[in-house]
Amino acid sequence: MLFTKYLARPVIVAALMWLPGSAVSANTDEANQLARELIQRTMKEQRIPGLQIAVVKDGRVVLSEAYGMANVENRVPATGTTLFPINSATKAFTGVAMVQLAEAGLVDLDAPVARYLDDLPEAWRAIRIRQLLGHTSGLPDIVDQKGLIGGGGERDAWKTVKALPLDAPVGERFAYNQTNYGLLAQIISRQVKMPYEQYVAQHQFAPVNMPLSRFGDSYDLVPNAATIYSYSPRGTLAKDDGNRLSRWIYDIPYSLWAGGGIQTTADEVARWIIALSDGKLVSAANVKNMWTPEKLNSGAAGEWAAGWPVLQTAPKRQVAGIGGARAAFIVYPDDRLAIVVLTNLAGANPQRFIPQIAKFYKPL
Repeated sequence: MLFTKYLARPVIVAALMWLPGSAVSANTDEANQLARELIQRTMKEQRIPGLQIAVVKDGRVVLSEAYGMANVENRVPATGTTLFPINSATKAFTGVAMVQLAEAGLVDLDAPVARYLDDLPEAWRAIRIRQLLGHTSGLPDIVDQKGLIGGGGERDAWKTVKALPLDAPVGERFAYNQTNYGLLAQIISRQVKMPYEQYVAQHQFAPVNMPLSRFGDSYDLVPNAATIYSYSPRGTLAKDDGNRLSRWIYDIPYSLWAGGGIQTTADEVARWIIALSDGKLVSAANVKNMWTPEKLNSGAAGEWAAGWPVLQTAPKRQVAGIGGARAAFIVYPDDRLAIVVLTNLAGANPQRFIPQIAKFYKPL
């Protein structure tokens, strides 16, 4: 393919970042080199066109680099400022927003959704805010494999989903869906009296210094955005169709931006993780609470916390943001480590190889 010759080296390498007066240790230098080698090998094996990586260790970014092509057909290199969609990893930002509102006294996470939203089906009214965040609401999903349900636009989809029965009793089981985060966006907008995306920009992007980050999908005109690709078969009769690189078009309806609308860079996500871990976006105590799995009615832990998939609780914690099978960040709070990998290949699934990178930075 056109891009393969670029995978052996980074197209642009951002300088290592450190605090004034400090030095990158030999161990960090070695870990960075091992991470580079693994990234380049993985890109070659999976034929990933473009990728960004950022590594946070002990409260600072120790590696921030970009590799490959942001756009293959026009030979546009991926750089540190190329915007990549993080899709469902946006839910972590929504989780932070809800905790911010809770700290401001604007939302009670234990309150029923009916306290904040009108015109809800009776079966939805008692669902608690934290059950929306943790995907334990039992609500039916507003999207299916074809996109929005209902056969029309967003209004039709919301009308259709509200007419459906619950998929499960409230709090009974974990079931990931987009309806939860569409409702959370409505709650945020109503309580702060501004659009969801404006609130996130003002209260997360701005204070953390994320000037490039914004919302949008394949249909929005976003400057410097990476083109998304896939090797999935297109159903044609062309020879070797399932092995051909094609554009991947993704649609995130406006009312569901809280569940998947952010486009950003690995470096800006890294800065956001540092600020969050330092208690600068919400209190340190509430960061810990936000990363604690939501419990089911049985008392068992669910798979998600407040906007975050929980990968591991013991012996050391691991929480993540995972989106679109092409973007992921994993935070290892007890190791003071976080790794962000954003790609433009649907099916790259960086959450699967980030743990290998993490091993390079963890103490033996």
